[in-house]
Amino acid sequence: GRAPKQGVAWAHPIPCPAVIPPPPGRSCNNYARCLYSQIAASGGTSIYVHMPLTWKDDPDSDKDPWETWNSVRMLCEHHFCLFVALEVTSDLPTDETLTQWLCEPVKLLILPTSIFLTNTSGFPVLSKRHQNFLRSFFWYNVEVAVSGRPRHEGGLLVYSQYLQHLFSSRTPLSDSERFEQPYWDFLQIPLQPLADNLESQTYEVFEKDPVKYVNYEQAVYLALIDLQANFGFRQDPFIVMVVGAGRGPLVRASLRASERANIAIFVYALDKNPNAVVTLRNMRVTENWADRVEVVQSDMRDFSPPVKADILVSELLGSFGDNELSPECLDGAQRFLRPDTGISIPVSYTSWIAPISSSKLHQEVKAYNDVKHFETTYVVKMHTHKVLSDAQECWTFSHPNREVPIDNSRQSRHRFQVKRSSCLHGFAGYFDALLYADVHISIYPETFSTGMFSWFPLFFPIRTPMFVGKGEEIELQLSRCVGDKKVWYEWAVVAPSVGPVNNVNGRSFSIGL
Repeated sequence: GRAPKQGVAWAHPIPCPAVIPPPPGRSCNNYARCLYSQIAASGGTSIYVHMPLTWKDDPDSDKDPWETWNSVRMLCEHHFCLFVALEVTSDLPTDETLTQWLCEPVKLLILPTSIFLTNTSGFPVLSKRHQNFLRSFFWYNVEVAVSGRPRHEGGLLVYSQYLQHLFSSRTPLSDSERFEQPYWDFLQIPLQPLADNLESQTYEVFEKDPVKYVNYEQAVYLALIDLQANFGFRQDPFIVMVVGAGRGPLVRASLRASERANIAIFVYALDKNPNAVVTLRNMRVTENWADRVEVVQSDMRDFSPPVKADILVSELLGSFGDNELSPECLDGAQRFLRPDTGISIPVSYTSWIAPISSSKLHQEVKAYNDVKHFETTYVVKMHTHKVLSDAQECWTFSHPNREVPIDNSRQSRHRFQVKRSSCLHGFAGYFDALLYADVHISIYPETFSTGMFSWFPLFFPIRTPMFVGKGEEIELQLSRCVGDKKVWYEWAVVAPSVGPVNNVNGRSFSIGL
């Protein structure tokens, strides 16, 4: 215990950004105790716990160094000053173990000169598997240090040049990934759609999505073809109502679908946001929509249309499908539809959920230092994370909803089998929406709409991270609750150990009706 204690103590009086104490042994309880006592006294110096990828004296050992690191951090109560200096060993563990480290707070990769091979020109190189591991970490803002005596001519410089070459040969980000990069691991509280009016900048971001509106156009096109087939030739145009029209992307998509199908439509573009309505009215003039589009400023719950709609088009979906009140809004708007033949786009949407490990997201929520933020859901582009088990289906909403009475509360229970030992920090929520026929938009990983960036997953945090052993089950109880004036989620982990019910009665976060 003396070495880590001394290292941190010596660093305390000087402006040292981080300290790397010697590695812990496999039994780390006293090591962690000494470390924690010094962290508590040091006033914010970062500690990089030196961990090898495999135990050097026994690379085939059943005891995983990750489990030692996890014990250290749990004994130190997941302190925000605690990070990892990960030593890359010549023997690499399984790919499953390597990806586990990608969701940990690794700040430094230590590369001993002994793990480098020599190429035909006499220069240091790494094995293909080592290269791939390093490249995967290059997108995680880590520093790299070479340790040990140089084993090649040219000294440490040739190692540095090789690593710079590796760094420059990373696979470049795609257009959508470049758009998403500033949002990596950034917590955003979901919209309050009935209370908030979107800003122009938000509309602009959504309108740049290269996938969503193409799919909406295809859905309207197929719906018009089917309506034409059912009705035969009709003198009057089909009525399309776009609810939540924003600055018009769904209006444009509907008009393009009409032109492709060569079927006449008349569009009612409905929005409650006065700024969006001004834009829509200008577009009606500048784009010569006067004979095809009527702009209406109204809350969809108050609007009384002069005619019934053949198609009701909306994009009220949140990251979890129903978390921005799409069911409640569309239940109110379905009175606009023709009772027997009216089509809603989307037709239905399904919510999915999966357990995740992410020390980064846990620390982001923990920084607020209250229970309320642990009982709030967040829209977040998860980057430093690992999905611990395949996502499971929660529930589905379908439109138009002909149930009497309509009940939008839901409950689901999930059992997730974990493939390797890990640390549970919360859950990722996704949706898959059926727009019409076979046209989907989805952020559920199995059916993800490649290139679409309008939605990021929804994060359900838990207050106290849980160690989950290999082969153990995570059991989750999830509820969507509906009151007179609000909708909220409650969630509780009941295995491998029992945690509290989060957000009971919507005390910390809800969506106002």
